[in-house]
Amino acid sequence: MPDLTTPSLRRRLSSMLYESMLLFGVLFISGWLFSTLLQQRHALYLRHGLEMWLFLVLALYFIWFWTHGGQTLAMKTWRFRVVDQHGAALGLWRAAWRFLLAWLWVLPGLALAAAVHGQQWTLVLIPAGNIVLWALTARLDKDGQFLHDRLAGTRLVDVTAMAATSKS
Repeated sequence: MPDLTTPSLRRRLSSMLYESMLLFGVLFISGWLFSTLLQQRHALYLRHGLEMWLFLVLALYFIWFWTHGGQTLAMKTWRFRVVDQHGAALGLWRAAWRFLLAWLWVLPGLALAAAVHGQQWTLVLIPAGNIVLWALTARLDKDGQFLHDRLAGTRLVDVTAMAATSKS
């Protein structure tokens, strides 16, 4: 049985920060490609098409890496991977479900900010509060997993602990 030790909250959040820096480049190139190929001359022209395109790029990025080794580049750097509840690799549908559930980190906060007609700093503070509350869900879970992982039937595990167990 593999060791399913959960990485620390600090390591997981650090990995997310690193992942966001890497994704900036991926999304920048994808956005440039979209706007160049479709002759987008104004930011509002084809805006919804661009948003759908970038969402698709993000989905393909994460689902591909999670189903092919269980690690994105940031997860490899921080030495953890995503697996199902039993330590097995993720299938396509479970990875897609995890990707969709991960949007709960930001969407409720953005929806609430829009619902209360947020202005200036409230457009930052409300979604930021949502992110903090979502991160704190790991403290409530017996295994230290985030709520979206619990709902998706996935978990993040420490690769070093898994490797040490397999060598024993």
